[in-house]
Amino acid sequence: MNDLIYVYCISDKRLENIRDFDLKTVENIQVGDFFAIIKRVSAAEFSEVNFKANLSNAEWLEKNAREHILVISRIMEAGPLIPFRFGTIYYSREGLEKFVTDFSISLTDNFNYIRGKEEWAVKIYCDRRILADQIDELSEEASNLEVQIMGSSPGKAFLLKRKKSELIEIEMDRLCKNFGQAYFNELRDLSIATGLNNLLPKEFTGRNDTMMLNATFLVESEKIGLFSAAVEVMKTKAGKSGFFIEQTGPWPLFSFVHIKENPKQ
Repeated sequence: MNDLIYVYCISDKRLENIRDFDLKTVENIQVGDFFAIIKRVSAAEFSEVNFKANLSNAEWLEKNAREHILVISRIMEAGPLIPFRFGTIYYSREGLEKFVTDFSISLTDNFNYIRGKEEWAVKIYCDRRILADQIDELSEEASNLEVQIMGSSPGKAFLLKRKKSELIEIEMDRLCKNFGQAYFNELRDLSIATGLNNLLPKEFTGRNDTMMLNATFLVESEKIGLFSAAVEVMKTKAGKSGFFIEQTGPWPLFSFVHIKENPKQ
């Protein structure tokens, strides 16, 4: 029996065309002054104990987490939404109504804040092997050392090459930091707010290069074109230096929605 309420997100208006998305299990119910997008689920799968147990099932987790983001992403085409974290469950409609009542002021404030804005993600990666090959063009210090190597005796050149190997690692770290900060600053100036996320290791990204920036940006809808154009310019500037820039979105506004309980009277 499906007696639990799984919440995807909340809207501040009734989304009349929710069925147009062909999400047959999704309902749009009014809760106070808001509208919750939900589905009915069974305790056998989503009670607190069973949900925690299912989190260790990689296939179950991927399927349900992917569906969670897909539903929110499709529904948010109809208007601004406050997304809920994956696995948000209420045991009764009364519990959901109490949440909305307790947090109603913050919900309204957040809708006012996010309206007319989108969340975009930008990740920047660096292939250090490619960057190392370009180091003499990008680093004056490395270039000067290479000139010394070319003009030195074999013995001195050997020592200078060892010194340059150490310098290359230092310079690559410096270049990654400087490029990443410069790119971030430029996109920040086109945004309302920003967020920095943890850098993901290669086993999570599935890439051979190294993530050096993982950021989210809250961008006004009318500036999305400028934002995307800036990313394209960055890609051109990066050229074949070993930096790779990836823009994705719009995403559900997880990074920029912060719900607080109503102040005590």
